[in-house]
Amino acid sequence: MDAALTSQDILRRYAQGDRDFSGCNLSGIKLSGANLSRTDWLDVNLSKAYLNSTVLTFACLTRANLRGALMVGANLCGANLNQASLSNVNLSNADLHGASLQGTTLFGANLSLANLMDANLIDADMRTINLGGANLGGACMRGANLRQERAVGDRDEIDVSRKKRSIASLIGANLSGADLRGANLSGADLYKADLRGANLQEATLSGANLSEAKLNNAYLQGVFLTEANLSSASLVGAVLNNAKLERAILIDADFNGVTLNGAIMADIKASRVQMQGADLTDAKLSRADLSRANLKGAIMVRANLIEAYLARTNLADADLTDAILNRAELSSANLVGAILKGATLPDGKVHR
Repeated sequence: MDAALTSQDILRRYAQGDRDFSGCNLSGIKLSGANLSRTDWLDVNLSKAYLNSTVLTFACLTRANLRGALMVGANLCGANLNQASLSNVNLSNADLHGASLQGTTLFGANLSLANLMDANLIDADMRTINLGGANLGGACMRGANLRQERAVGDRDEIDVSRKKRSIASLIGANLSGADLRGANLSGADLYKADLRGANLQEATLSGANLSEAKLNNAYLQGVFLTEANLSSASLVGAVLNNAKLERAILIDADFNGVTLNGAIMADIKASRVQMQGADLTDAKLSRADLSRANLKGAIMVRANLIEAYLARTNLADADLTDAILNRAELSSANLVGAILKGATLPDGKVHR
């Protein structure tokens, strides 16, 4: 295959019906705005290519090198980018609806406002990616790596303007219905992200910013949310059985009707949290700050509330059967109608 093809060569061959450009060295080529749909680019070198607004629908770019390419507004609907290298590529406003990026490297890539609806991102390397405002509705991101980095990548590759960014940015991203099972999002910025109905089973979100995020009806069984910020987030109807929330911030969050069976919530800061009707059976809430929280009708059977701060907390009609409240602060708490059978009270006495 000719290794010195020009953009004119590519366009002429495409017009003549040639669709296979696999293995070509096209580094730095300028093909912005070209229509190259249903083409084959296996193992091609398109590093630092100019592909803004290029149409590559249903193209095969398996193992392609697109590092540092400019692909703003490109159309890659249904494209195959499996195992491709897209480090530091600019795909802002690009359309990747239904594209497959399984095992793809997207380290430091810019996909802000991109459409990744129903995309396959299984096991993709998405560290330090920018997905601000992107649409990932229904995307499959099982095992994707979006963890926070201590050092930001290859000095020869990284864009100077992003050199200091060490976290994945998903600010305002639409991840509703996305499959994020086992994904690593530790330290990621998900401020105001839409994760309604998403599957985050066993995902890692330690230290993540989920303030004002929407997680209604999300499945978060066994999720790691240690030290995560969920202030003012909405999780109505979410399932967080066996979730790890140690030292998480839940201030002003809406956890009404949430299931938290066996959740580990030691040292959480959850003043004014709404947990009306929540199921906290066997939850570990030692030293939790639940001051002014609304736990009306909550199920807290066998909950561990040792040294919890429950000042002015609404526990009306809550079921605290066999709960442990040793040294808990219950001053001014509302316990009207609460069930305390078998509960160990702050003074160590068991309520009969």
